[in-house]
Amino acid sequence: MAYYAENDTEGRHSYIPVESSFREGGHGESNIHIASLAEKQRIWWRTAIINACFLASWYIFATILSLYNKWMFSPDHFAFPYPLFVTTLHMSVQFVLAATLRVWFPHHFRPERSPSVKDYGKKAVPTAVATGLDIGLSNVSLKTIALSFYTMCKSSSLIFVLFFAFFFRLEVFSLRLVVVILLIFGGVILMVASETAFVLPGFLLVMTASACGGLRWSLTQLLMKNKNMGLDNPAATIFWLSPAIGATTALISIIWEGWFNIYASPFFRDMASSLRTGLFLVAPGIVAFCMVMSEYYIIQRAGVLPMSIAGIAKEVSTITIAAWVYEEELTPLNIVGVGITVCGIGLFTFHKYRNSIDGRLSVDAEGNMITIDDENMGDSSDSVHGVDFELSAANLGHREDDHFAHQGSDDSDAHQRLLFSTDHDDNHHEGEEDAEQVF
Repeated sequence: MAYYAENDTEGRHSYIPVESSFREGGHGESNIHIASLAEKQRIWWRTAIINACFLASWYIFATILSLYNKWMFSPDHFAFPYPLFVTTLHMSVQFVLAATLRVWFPHHFRPERSPSVKDYGKKAVPTAVATGLDIGLSNVSLKTIALSFYTMCKSSSLIFVLFFAFFFRLEVFSLRLVVVILLIFGGVILMVASETAFVLPGFLLVMTASACGGLRWSLTQLLMKNKNMGLDNPAATIFWLSPAIGATTALISIIWEGWFNIYASPFFRDMASSLRTGLFLVAPGIVAFCMVMSEYYIIQRAGVLPMSIAGIAKEVSTITIAAWVYEEELTPLNIVGVGITVCGIGLFTFHKYRNSIDGRLSVDAEGNMITIDDENMGDSSDSVHGVDFELSAANLGHREDDHFAHQGSDDSDAHQRLLFSTDHDDNHHEGEEDAEQVF
């Protein structure tokens, strides 16, 4: 099958089957056209508003969970000192809730396809293990280093996210984007900078967790883009990944926390204490499920990098609110860091907006963006994105002969000018737009 290329609303390439671009009547230009500036702006704002709603829901659930965890693990409150055990229980809760959604609402949350044993082992399990290691090593490192030092080191996950997004071609390489990410990273370092001791084992643990975090999000996005595996909606992704994630965190918890010590603790000394503890541990799993659902929707719609930037924005708001409400002291260096980080986030948003406006986008007669049906894009085993790109002149000519032989040469030339004009000068803007991206 032949495809023609257009840049999507994020300034990245999309590949559309030629045959899907010509509808009833055989005149593609009556249904599909290159979006005007006003249409691209309308699509961008509509997409931004929907994404902002998912970001707001994620922020609310993440904040609730953070406050609850602070109460749960704080020595002055519930004082439960086993975070990995809690995470393992939350994975079980998420699996049950995802399975429930798949049973009650199969049309929305149960894709027709399921991953094969081979695909699950080669693609889903590595994603789950990377997620489990990110969570597990992050929690373990907090027992050896100060929170401020942990935050400084963990902010490097943004660098790893960018690296793996480039490596898997989820983002088109751009020096401007690299500079913006480094600016945000530097702002975060200054934002949380304080005098703290350097502990090598803790540093290695948190840096390994950051690398696993960058890998996990990129692998998750790749899984959600592959409809052949049946992980293309958030509930399905949670359903298939949570058991393997839970197994990974359980293994780390058994080694580091010791489940015999957990069940021998006062939290499980009798039936009443066990029920009370179980309720306090399992209940936030529902909030965690809602938070992860929001995360996966954001990744599916916007990608891993915007999701990571949103996490940085959450840290900025948390620090700012804490300084205002709880009168926590910020040094001049911290204040400068907050300002730099906010500027970096603004530049990132502007970068995405300019890519959307400057890129070429195909829309239908009603002004809706044309998207790809991944099921028509071939097997995923031979390509990073599950696509064998066929853009040669021979393929295009063959497709044209098969479908449009009955049309005059003038109409055929008009279709080619509309659909296959790639404007190479624009597509190679900044020298990086040739990376193939399926969106």
